[in-house]
Amino acid sequence: MKEKMSRALAYEPRYALNAICPYFTMFPLEYPMRVLQKHKKSSPIVMDPFCGRGTTLFAARALGLVSRGLDTSPVAVAIAQAKLCNVQSEAALALAQAYIKANDSVAVPQTEFFKHAFSAQVLKAICAIRQGLLTTKRESDEVILLRAAMLGCLHGPTSKRQENQSYFSNQMPRTFASKPDYSVRYWNEKNLKAPNSNVVDVLWRKLQRLSIAPGPVKSSPSHASLGDSRRAASLPASSRDFSVVVTSPPYYGMRTYVEDQWLRNWFLGGPERIEYGNPEQLEHAGKDVFAKSLGLVWKNMARTEADSLDMYIRFGIIPSAKVDAKALMLDSLEESRVGWKLVHTREAETAASGKRQANHMTTGSTAALEYDFHVRRK
Repeated sequence: MKEKMSRALAYEPRYALNAICPYFTMFPLEYPMRVLQKHKKSSPIVMDPFCGRGTTLFAARALGLVSRGLDTSPVAVAIAQAKLCNVQSEAALALAQAYIKANDSVAVPQTEFFKHAFSAQVLKAICAIRQGLLTTKRESDEVILLRAAMLGCLHGPTSKRQENQSYFSNQMPRTFASKPDYSVRYWNEKNLKAPNSNVVDVLWRKLQRLSIAPGPVKSSPSHASLGDSRRAASLPASSRDFSVVVTSPPYYGMRTYVEDQWLRNWFLGGPERIEYGNPEQLEHAGKDVFAKSLGLVWKNMARTEADSLDMYIRFGIIPSAKVDAKALMLDSLEESRVGWKLVHTREAETAASGKRQANHMTTGSTAALEYDFHVRRK
């Protein structure tokens, strides 16, 4: 049976914090909310070993539950940490203004991409805030919130009206950064110019919607951390207290998560160009290799010291992979060498958001086929 829920929760003001930064292949808030509602009475600690932009963590926050998350992407962790911070919108905005003033002489990238992607005024302000965030010695709530808001505003579709501008960049997708050479060609062919927006005004439009978010309960931004969930070291004894896992591993066949976030990675201190290859991603050299790699994650999750463990997994494949998603997931569970009981499997709604975002720059994309699994440690 397909999931019937709409994406309506994304538009409720009290859940605006969850939309602080769009992220490729994100699952809708309804999925972890529905799952965690079933466990709420027992007040479980929630874990997401592929936390991405922190949707599971935010759902736990909204329901008053403690949560933890891991991801190998610094971009993902920066966004997820904001889902566990106390919202300090005015303080974050004031911090942005202070950084712009303090870093007036900051150097800016000189590549063709950056010259076309942002107006000179906007790029200077972005780099000033970037410099301030990179050199701060205090990871306060306003620092964490500002960092995630900047990532969320960094690139996206342009608006015809300046007062409605929600992104800093020339026309781009909002969930991933298109490649530099392609972007420059596209902008030149379409004669598109980067908007000369006021960075603080764009930030204000995003931040002023976040203040009514529910407060975090016994969770802190440090509960979302950088780590490879296949490795035992990423799960120290102090973190092995969860009894519910809600997660969505990378799509099988999707190898470019890190590369697709290259511009946000630059904002976090990375290079001005795309760097290919990431040894900390799941291995995609074939379905058997992928199953073994993913099996290490399930084995690590089973190390929790909680009396029971329920795992809810939304798993998909890209259509070109031509692999049976259900069989591949079951193989990964078997590879973990943990006794799992399969409670249910069902088809999820198709992940069409990636296609909608790709349409902003007319790139090709097809919705992925996804399934929801519920397994329980025996």
